[in-house]
Amino acid sequence: MIEPPVWTSEQLEADLFKAIAAFSKERLEEPLEDYLEAFDEYQGYVEEILETTIDLSDLNAPALDVLGDPRLLEAFRYLAGPPISADDLKVLADARSLSKSHLERTPEDVQRLIGVVRQVLDRRRFAWVVENREPTEAERNAAVMASAALMAASRTQTRRRTLGKDQQEAMVKEALKVLGFTEVAARRMPNISHAPAPGEFCGESVLGNRKGDIIVRLWDHRVMPIECKVSNSSTNSVKRLNNDAAVKAASWKVDFGLRQVVPSAVLSGVYKLHNLLDAQDRGLTVFWAHDLQPMTDWIANTKPAP
Repeated sequence: MIEPPVWTSEQLEADLFKAIAAFSKERLEEPLEDYLEAFDEYQGYVEEILETTIDLSDLNAPALDVLGDPRLLEAFRYLAGPPISADDLKVLADARSLSKSHLERTPEDVQRLIGVVRQVLDRRRFAWVVENREPTEAERNAAVMASAALMAASRTQTRRRTLGKDQQEAMVKEALKVLGFTEVAARRMPNISHAPAPGEFCGESVLGNRKGDIIVRLWDHRVMPIECKVSNSSTNSVKRLNNDAAVKAASWKVDFGLRQVVPSAVLSGVYKLHNLLDAQDRGLTVFWAHDLQPMTDWIANTKPAP
C-alpha cells in the first residue's frame, strides 16, 4: 500500500503562504452588503426589545413576548457583556428548553432566564439600567448601534465559516467524482465493514466514535476520513486543527489500526507552521483547498495496477 504524503517544513510553509494569500483575497473581495444587511436587521431587533421593555426597566411583564420570539431571544442574549450563547444561557438558568411552548408552561424558567441576563447585563452599553435612571437619547442610540454591530459581526463570521466549509466539502466531493468515486448515503460506521465500498464515499458520518466530514473508501480498501477546516486566524487554527482534526486522527488510528485508516484534512485560511507540523506528527495527512491535486494524485495511486 502506498503511504500518504508527509510534507517537509518548507513544503508546508510554501502552501501556508498560498493559503494566506487566498484567504486575504477572499476577505478583501467579500461584499460589505452582507454585514450591512445583518446590521440593519439586528438594529431593528434591539430597538424592539428596548421599546418592549421600556428601555430595559421592565423585563418581567413582556418576558414571554421577548423570550418566545426567536428574533428577540437572540438580541436578548446579546444584552449581556460578553454575549451569552443559547446553550450557555440554558445551563446558567437551569432551563431545559428555550422554546416558547416550554416557557409558557414553566414561568419559573422564564424568571431564571431574565435573572441571568440581568446579572450579566453589559454595564457599558446599558449604564442607565445600573444607575436606575432613564437613558439619554445619545446613550440609547449608542447602545442600539453597538449591540447591532456585535450581532452583525457574529453572524458574518459564522456565515464565513459555514460557507467556507461547505465550499471545501463541495470541492472535495467533486474532485472524488472526477476520479471515478461514487457518493453514497451517509451512515454510522461502528467498524470498518460498515464504511462505503472501495471507490465510494459519503458525506458527514460517524466513524467509530467520532464524526468525519467526508468518509472515503480508497481503492485499496483503506478508509480515508477527511476533515474540511477553515481558519480565520492563527490562534483559531489550534482549535480547528490540533484540538479537533488531529485528535480525531489519533483516535481513529487507535480504534481501527495504523494500516486501516488514513485520517486527512483539507485546509484553507490562516495557520501556524508549528501547528501544522504538530498535526502531521500526530498522524493527520494535510492537503490544501487551494490545490487539491496532491490529494487526488495520491488517491488515484491507491488503485491497484491492472
